[in-house]
Amino acid sequence: MYDIAIIGAGPAGASAALFAAKAGKQVIFFDSGKSITAKAWVENHYGVKETEGPELLKTGQSQATKFGAELVKENVISVQEGDNGLTVETEQQSYDADHLIFATGMSAKLAESFGLTVIDGTEPRVAKIIEVNDEGRTDRPNVWAAGTVAGVSVHTIITAGDGAKVAVNVISELNGERYVDHDILK
Repeated sequence: MYDIAIIGAGPAGASAALFAAKAGKQVIFFDSGKSITAKAWVENHYGVKETEGPELLKTGQSQATKFGAELVKENVISVQEGDNGLTVETEQQSYDADHLIFATGMSAKLAESFGLTVIDGTEPRVAKIIEVNDEGRTDRPNVWAAGTVAGVSVHTIITAGDGAKVAVNVISELNGERYVDHDILK
């Protein structure tokens, strides 16, 4: 049983996985290989020299796995609610988690099939998004959304920040108090 499952391993999903794993949570995140960042050239990401999207994805995912997040390179085909919390099903197997974060980029199809409230998108070429509150909560208990699918800008730095924000909110709920992570020079 995982504390947090994250569907998506692009900037929002990997950032959420990084924060959650670094906080000591049992985290699994799923990479379908369909991130639009894989086609990007990035020159506007604070603190990062210009880079190709695939390299940005690789670096972000590596940061998360360094702290213990488990990366599964499979397509998620469904999500179910049950007695054991939430079950994420891939084409290969199933995984149980207490909390779930949708970080599926420009696609809200899986969220819609799960029964989440989906509304019209606000970004160009983003047809549908998951309705969330300011914390990233959906209308289902323990189900969250981050990044473009949650209605934030498609820019990698913004989706990464939103993934971190939502992860901090989930971690805070799991801990029962506000979570803060500040690294300092040694």
